[in-house]
Amino acid sequence: MNNNVKIKNITRTVQKENITSMQEVNTDICVVGAGISGVSAALEAARLGRDVTLIDSLPALGGQAVNSIIGIFCGLFSEGSDPYQFTHGIADDILRDLGRAGALYFRPEKHNVVMYDEVALSRWIENAVYENGIKLVLGASLSGVTVEDRRIRSIEIVTRYGKLRVNASSFVDASGDAALAWEAGLPCREPAEGKVYGTHMFVLEGVNADYAPASMEEVGERLKQRAEEYGLVRKDGFAFAFPGRNTALVNMTHVETPLEPLAAAQKALEGKIQADKVFQYLKKEYPSAFENARIRSYGLPGIRQTRWIVGRHQLTEEEVLTGTQFSDAIARTSWPIELHNRKNGFVWEPFSNDHVHYVPFSSLTPPDVDNLVAAGRCIDGDLAALSSVRVMGPCIAMGAAAAHALDLAGTGSIHEININELQERLKENLFRKDTSIWKK
Repeated sequence: MNNNVKIKNITRTVQKENITSMQEVNTDICVVGAGISGVSAALEAARLGRDVTLIDSLPALGGQAVNSIIGIFCGLFSEGSDPYQFTHGIADDILRDLGRAGALYFRPEKHNVVMYDEVALSRWIENAVYENGIKLVLGASLSGVTVEDRRIRSIEIVTRYGKLRVNASSFVDASGDAALAWEAGLPCREPAEGKVYGTHMFVLEGVNADYAPASMEEVGERLKQRAEEYGLVRKDGFAFAFPGRNTALVNMTHVETPLEPLAAAQKALEGKIQADKVFQYLKKEYPSAFENARIRSYGLPGIRQTRWIVGRHQLTEEEVLTGTQFSDAIARTSWPIELHNRKNGFVWEPFSNDHVHYVPFSSLTPPDVDNLVAAGRCIDGDLAALSSVRVMGPCIAMGAAAAHALDLAGTGSIHEININELQERLKENLFRKDTSIWKK
């Protein structure tokens, strides 16, 4: 230590008082859940001039899109060789900015999905939230909801830094598990029989530069034959390379995602054990590609479907299959039915190139409250229908719809807004069909 420097060791003793203090936050629109649908809702509302507070239980923004390393924008483009973009809004900004940074890879051979670098998306979300002046509360657990006269008046949350009460004119439930609707005492749905499995994603680095992404088509086929030998639970899946980066995104696990504290933590550990076994499978079965690879990062457990709202309308499998054009449509996609309802595999039902199906606003709105809109994977649908609209493209569109609907409703009821006016604001997400952004 430099003897010429004097350090003042000044401290004070503190002790928690018995009185419970509650910090008050007042806002126009409170968004619960900072995944892609919640971020979309918050940014759209802020750009409309609303004061917005965004809350999430994780200590970081981005929800599953970042922290579960989904790694792929699904349902954002139509099928076929000349695809058009279904969803715009913040999707345009993300594609533009991450594209310029070289953090995207367009995959026309896989239902026109777009791979993204999760670190780049994370920083994009953080910067966008900061630049738009959105109030932010992270690491927050919802502990109470006050409902009066068909309106949610406030929510109470607990963080490691203290307790808060957020008073708002309106709310968005983008929690994924309908946490806000559930705590408000509203009816919710969950699978009556069986389970919907999640996935523990991980990213490999050090992948052989000569590894061709197309060759991974065979990975899933071999997996069906060799899974039991390696102790693997799931007998399908994929490993996508990100060209030029020597990395690969791996989706080959199935893990339960219960809404119970002890079980959830246990299953999270089991998911990583599965990921390790998959990694050993890849190294031994494909040494030319993975012999020198290592796991760069494990995602948090990726959750597909757990609990969702009871809306004014339940989107059905039949409506998805027939492409029902609802009078209150607010989003569209053509993503296949992708139902992970069995441990060793899943249901995969793709559509024709000209197929489009829609999400009605009435599936986002619980009938018993006037100032709550759901967005993302906790909207109302049957198991199969939800499996086709809970992906990133339509989730961004649902977040935008929630923001614009609440902006139109103001202090009134979301059940009484002019649907034509809402659809006019959302017309790019419903009707636009240009193909200029697709990179081949």
